[in-house]
Amino acid sequence: MTRFRTLVRRRLRGPAFFLLTFLAIEFLDEFIFGAHEAAWPLIRADLGLTYEQIGLLMSLPRIVGSLIEPALAILADLGWRRRIVLAGGAGFALSSLLTGTAGGFWALLIGQALFNPSSGAFVSLSQSTLMDMEPRRHEQNMARWTFAGSVGVLAGALTLGAASALGLGWRPVYILVAIMAVVALVAAWRVPFASIQKRAARKLNGSHDANGDSAPVDAVAVAEASDLKTGAINALRALRRPSVLRWLILLEFSDLMLDVLYSYLALYLVDVAGVEMGAAAFGVAVWVGVGLVGDFLVIPLLERVRGLVYVRISALVTLVLFPAFLLVPGFAPKLILLGLIGFFNAGWYSVLQGHLYTSMPGQSGAVHAVGNVFGLVGSLIPLAIGLAAERVGLGSAIWLLMLGPAALLIGLPRRANGR
Repeated sequence: MTRFRTLVRRRLRGPAFFLLTFLAIEFLDEFIFGAHEAAWPLIRADLGLTYEQIGLLMSLPRIVGSLIEPALAILADLGWRRRIVLAGGAGFALSSLLTGTAGGFWALLIGQALFNPSSGAFVSLSQSTLMDMEPRRHEQNMARWTFAGSVGVLAGALTLGAASALGLGWRPVYILVAIMAVVALVAAWRVPFASIQKRAARKLNGSHDANGDSAPVDAVAVAEASDLKTGAINALRALRRPSVLRWLILLEFSDLMLDVLYSYLALYLVDVAGVEMGAAAFGVAVWVGVGLVGDFLVIPLLERVRGLVYVRISALVTLVLFPAFLLVPGFAPKLILLGLIGFFNAGWYSVLQGHLYTSMPGQSGAVHAVGNVFGLVGSLIPLAIGLAAERVGLGSAIWLLMLGPAALLIGLPRRANGR
């Protein structure tokens, strides 16, 4: 037993501990996302929100994050990663506490506005460091990251449902997240971020991706750039490359059938499908739960099948399933189609984000910088849907989400080199 404990301690001091820490941080981030999006009907009733206010709450915090996070991400590549991640973890805990105690729209907006840049610093840069640990296995490690997040989304939705069933409401869930964030912050304190970055830079220096996605760059020079201006120039240069632009565009469109659909799913089931709140929460759990199975199966699948082939086929299937979901009458048929949609869109983010990392070698922090700059327009999508829903109804506005799989079918590269 003593020998076993010694072995466990040694394992948890090295890469295994770092991997578990990063996956736990992603789990926590998606846990609060899962609870928050499933709680919209409860939050709306408690605070008396309109569709326009909900749209603002979904969009404005993302815009704030998109304005702040690029500078943080670039600084992370310049040796500030550890401090930024830890500060982000503290902000993550504080924003969860503020959201859970919000008494109205503006207080809730402040809590959510703090959450986005905090999550970007704490979670996104943890993802970047995970990618730095194994620069040659971006798709595979992104699949593991996505699976951990899917477990978090399901756990968050189920926790929210349980709290609602017990009459506790939505607020205690955020207090729980604040406590969990402090625990994750303590674990992140032990991660040697600088050492992982330097090791990745040495591996990538002078290399060129075999699939043709990456550009030849001096990874060490990128990692050791001395100021924010130099780091920003390096990031902006990446935006000139067609391969980088492709993955950024496709990530924004794919999100229509991922986070944006999830954001409006509970509201759609209640306001359009006409089901009770409990049934809507169950519907959300089914979508997330089946998607969790899909995310798990994608991990071994990507060892055998090219990710882009899988995404193209699944996008075509989703383009058929989603209109069927919207048109079919009855809750049970919608539930079945919803589960199938959740299953087939699994892996989209893993593959696309993995290719974005591969297209920007040695700039794992800058990946999120350019993603946030590019995502400013994407941040307005939930607001646009909220405004449309206020005027023509959510049942009509939600058809806009079909642009997601359609864009994937049009924009995904068909040649073996990913171009």
